[in-house]
Amino acid sequence: MDAINRQSKLPLYQQLYEMLRGNITRGEWKPGDLIPAESELIEQYGVSRITVRQVLDMLVREGLIYRQRGRGSFVAHPTVEQVLQRLVSFTDDMRQRGFAPTTQTLSSGLLPAPEDIAKQLQVEQGEELAKIERVRLADGEPMSVEEAYLVHRIVPGILDKDFVNDPLREVIERHYNIRWERARQVIRAINASRELAATLSVRPNAALLFIERVSFSQGGVPVEFLRIYHRGDRYALYSELRG
Repeated sequence: MDAINRQSKLPLYQQLYEMLRGNITRGEWKPGDLIPAESELIEQYGVSRITVRQVLDMLVREGLIYRQRGRGSFVAHPTVEQVLQRLVSFTDDMRQRGFAPTTQTLSSGLLPAPEDIAKQLQVEQGEELAKIERVRLADGEPMSVEEAYLVHRIVPGILDKDFVNDPLREVIERHYNIRWERARQVIRAINASRELAATLSVRPNAALLFIERVSFSQGGVPVEFLRIYHRGDRYALYSELRG
């Protein structure tokens, strides 16, 4: 078992950091594993709570662990690299990577289209939209929050469908014979609000990748306006360019 060397010139926090980081990089702690609680680390290594929290903060910033309120700290999965050239559902993407995808609905309901979203969807301001807000998880780890705004007259009754256990994209294709032909999106970097940070198990003001996307059905009809908040420590967006 690793032990703190009190005679070493390395600070205690640096020694503890190297040991815990080694547990992860050597595969002794695997993605999704719950790491020992602060109290256990304090007792095991004979260091202060301040030192333990400093080291855990370092591992969080490095993207090696993540926290879930009320549950503890877990080993993070490697950063997900998302290719920008094609449309793929979160569920299919995670399954292809060997992760178990799950979805939790945060809210759903009908609302009149605000001016900015109506413009994106090319409908009249005030037209009825179905809004579905969900958190997407891989192996139980929150990865992103999605806010979907759908033109309700094109997908009537969508809120009664099972879009938790089935990809929303598949639900729309199966029940409404609509498939996404293309999409247009804008990507920006933003800081997490306190609400988003709590949902995604990151610190307030942590970096997020924010995507606004309009998806078009066959015939070029805009049906969905999507806002996606990806964890910046878990996602990298990939695109190949040619000169």
